[in-house]
Amino acid sequence: MMRGDRLLTVPEVLAELGGVSRRTFYRWRELGNAPRCIKLPNGELRVWWSDLANWLESLREVR
Repeated sequence: MMRGDRLLTVPEVLAELGGVSRRTFYRWRELGNAPRCIKLPNGELRVWWSDLANWLESLREVR
């Protein structure tokens, strides 16, 4: 976690990803291809913004 970081809800993550569907996001999780998530005691997921940014950077293609 970075200073000034914040936890994103799944709808916020989907919006950051340009409108990826909830089903697609959960499928990525099943396959181990989603950003790291925190599972709260109530079962809801959260993603640190920095983890989302790092995950996206890891997907960058090298040319």
